[in-house]
Amino acid sequence: MELRIPGGLASKCRKTPEHAAWLDHLPNVSGSLEHLWALTPDVPFDGEEPSCSHVAAVRTANGAPAALTIAISHMEGEQENHGLRFWDGDPTVRLLEADDELGAILVERCKPGTTLGALAEYDQDVVISGLLRRMWRPPLTPHPFRSLSALTEYGTNETLSQIEHWPDMGLVREGLQLFEELPRDATRKVLLATLHAGNVLRAEREPWLVIDPKPFVGDPANDATSTVIRDCD
Repeated sequence: MELRIPGGLASKCRKTPEHAAWLDHLPNVSGSLEHLWALTPDVPFDGEEPSCSHVAAVRTANGAPAALTIAISHMEGEQENHGLRFWDGDPTVRLLEADDELGAILVERCKPGTTLGALAEYDQDVVISGLLRRMWRPPLTPHPFRSLSALTEYGTNETLSQIEHWPDMGLVREGLQLFEELPRDATRKVLLATLHAGNVLRAEREPWLVIDPKPFVGDPANDATSTVIRDCD
C-alpha cells in the first residue's frame, strides 16, 4: 500500500532540511518497521491528521488492530516510549513495540478513537483531571525521566530566541523568571504527562485512554496549568 503523507506533516517538513530529510526516508522506515514487526497496513485513519508524526493504522501478525507512529524528533516527546512503559496501559494505550533510534512506537489502537476535544470544555476538564490523578505516580529510582526544569529551560531558550517578537518585554521577563523558579519549590514530585484534550481518545478497554504522553518529573500543578493553557491556544 502506498504511504499516505498528511498535508500538515509534509508542510511542516518543508520548513527545515532536517525534517525534509526525515520525510524523504519515511517510506523506507515505515516499510522496514512493517517487515520487522510483521505488520499489515489497515484502512487509514479518518479525522485530523498530525503535523509532527506519521501515524498509520496497522494490524499485527495475529490480526490485532494497532497504531504505528513514527515521530519527528522533538525535545518534549523524546521519552514517550519510557512513559508508556511506566504507565503500562493505566490509563494510557499499551506499548507493543518501540524503536528509540527511529523514533517509532507501535501501540494498541483506540476504537472508535474520537478525541476528547469533541466534548464540551467542562467535560474535557472532568475527564483529564481524573486521568491525571491516576497518572501522577512517583517513579522509582533510578529512572530515565528528565526533570520538569529541563522542559522549562528548553521553553525559556525558545522564548529568548524570539525576543524581537515580544509584545511586552517586562511581562515576558517576569514570566520567564517564574518559569525558572517555580519548579524548584515543588513539595511533591510525580511523573507528569503534559496532557491536553487532543491526546486523549475514546477507547473500548476504558472509556478514555491517553496517547502521546510527554513525561517529566515535577510538580503536578504543572500538568493542571499546561492543560488550561493548551486548551486556550
